[in-house]
Amino acid sequence: MTDNWELFMKLTENQERERIARRIWLMYISLLFLPALAVSRPVNLSAKTGDFDGARAYEHVRHLVDIGPRPPASDGIHRAQAYIIGQLKSFGCPVEEHDFHASTVLGDLAMKNIVVKLPGRSSGIILYTTHYDTVRIPNFVGADDGGSGTGTMLELARLFCARQNSLHVWIVFFDGEEAQGNWTDGASIQWKNDNSNNTFGSREMAAQMALSGELTRLKAMILADMIGPANVRITRDTGSTRWLTNFIWHTAAQLGYKNNFANEDYAVGGDDHFSFIRRGVAGCDLIDFSVRDTYWHTPEDTLDKVDPRSLAIVGQVLAATLPRFEKRFR
Repeated sequence: MTDNWELFMKLTENQERERIARRIWLMYISLLFLPALAVSRPVNLSAKTGDFDGARAYEHVRHLVDIGPRPPASDGIHRAQAYIIGQLKSFGCPVEEHDFHASTVLGDLAMKNIVVKLPGRSSGIILYTTHYDTVRIPNFVGADDGGSGTGTMLELARLFCARQNSLHVWIVFFDGEEAQGNWTDGASIQWKNDNSNNTFGSREMAAQMALSGELTRLKAMILADMIGPANVRITRDTGSTRWLTNFIWHTAAQLGYKNNFANEDYAVGGDDHFSFIRRGVAGCDLIDFSVRDTYWHTPEDTLDKVDPRSLAIVGQVLAATLPRFEKRFR
């Protein structure tokens, strides 16, 4: 019995040594070939569109608010332009400055659209846009109206400029969206429905794209305006293109944001997206107008009205639309 037990133990020890030896050999092979496998594996760059950082977007808003009021042709907007352009270049984005002049009741105002054009393999263009100017009323810093969309588009640019795109992607910061005039308060602002005193930047760009022939390549235009309130709730603008609204809302629902992109119609009225819709381009305005009767167009539109999580929600939805556009317009 003892001899048999000793024989059994020797066999067991030999098997254990062989098992350990096999493990060591497999580890050696893995270490030898794993780096090569890692290098050869293609990187899924489209997955990076899910990396939208609401905190980074919020810091951009903070910086703009610190500048102060930013109406067209002011010292404040010049500082905002320098900041936006500097941030875009730090992300490695190609930046174009489209300077133009607008005839207003205040005289001839120098304005500037800031444009990032990312090349794609196919001819189609997707436009992601916002406005960065603020309305000309005393002490208005536009954290939500003018700031939230700008901060979001800057963070979106950081992601898209590091991505290989099959469609051409343009990210645009419009000047001169607000109605021009020396207004005393929100109640005194007069928005002309013929757009003769507002949406200067978007109208300028749409006209230039029509002249160059690029407008025919434009598949969709998305505008992010006031998207900063806590528990952001964006309703369906009835003036926006229906299929594009459905496309964005479906994307939001897939990401779990049905409560933030509400299935409720609301007529926003005038905004930058109409400059393109009137020319036959699909456009959609993302705006939480629940603040219309609270801080909108008042000096109370301050940094505390902007929630980083709301910026993250909208930013993640926008980022997720791009690979879906690429599938739709393949």
